[in-house]
Amino acid sequence: MAQLYHAVARERLLKRPSRTVVTRAPRFAIRLIGLVLALTAAVLPVNAVGDAAGGHPTGQEPVARFSSGVQLVEVYATVVDAAGEVVTGLRKEDFDVFEDGRRQEVTTFASGEFPLTVALGVDRSWSMAGEPLRLAKQASQAFLRELKPVDRSMVVAISSDAQVIAPLDSSRAAQSQAIAALDPWSTTALHDAIIGTLNHLEAEAGRQALVVFSDGADRYSTATPAEVIARARRSTALIYPIAFGRTRPALLAELAVLTGGRSFLLRDARELEKTLATIARELRHQYLLGYAPAEAIARGTREWRSIAVSLRGARSGLRVRARDGYLTE
Repeated sequence: MAQLYHAVARERLLKRPSRTVVTRAPRFAIRLIGLVLALTAAVLPVNAVGDAAGGHPTGQEPVARFSSGVQLVEVYATVVDAAGEVVTGLRKEDFDVFEDGRRQEVTTFASGEFPLTVALGVDRSWSMAGEPLRLAKQASQAFLRELKPVDRSMVVAISSDAQVIAPLDSSRAAQSQAIAALDPWSTTALHDAIIGTLNHLEAEAGRQALVVFSDGADRYSTATPAEVIARARRSTALIYPIAFGRTRPALLAELAVLTGGRSFLLRDARELEKTLATIARELRHQYLLGYAPAEAIARGTREWRSIAVSLRGARSGLRVRARDGYLTE
């Protein structure tokens, strides 16, 4: 039935009434705090916060203080050991940050659990019918249960369009019910859905993540893989694709790498709990590194600047994942 459905001409595809993801003009990848802007941003809860001078834990209610009169680039980093387990307890002095190959002075540092705004994209197209969709629904519901009360979440159903079936202001119970009600429908516009969901997240402050449950097969998008990658580079969201099937599409793996997320291939339902636990641990324990670019960003310029985050000293087996750069505009 799925094969016959996908053979139908594009103009004859049936669409259910839906609320599609709102498209907004994208901003650049890493949040830049404006030239003459003074602010104090609370990040709760975290285990250690450095002030602009020393970067040492305060031992009190943690607050990341951003300097006035500068541009600030913020990047989240995840550190794991050889077994893939999250490494905690590192200090500002343990990190090096490079922009376009030039070492930067880290002026803002925080570690621990940061409030999160996450979008769950569930592929409910015909190619996911049966066991894949059942697993995707089970996985997305389980992930909702892993979130903290301070976190915000939304659910997007992916088919021939991206339908917000549970917005950010809905309860977790309502979101879980919306997921349970999903049944197979239409073809797959995965590329368009990823771009649309990132656009929707763009207006949200703080840390963002997109978790995608899909077989990765795109059959209906107008956007190309290159356009999806370009949009992800302009976003602040970490992308965690979970692929169902025998292979993990190259695009999903690339999106994870360039945003500092991680991709997974789920072949067996028994792997589901471990996969979700891994993502939850990573999102709970991250490091926030902030710096004012040594080469100031001129207003009106549009250029790509690479970011590389590494660890100092002999730390055998430890790996750092972080966004690979940002686009100024």
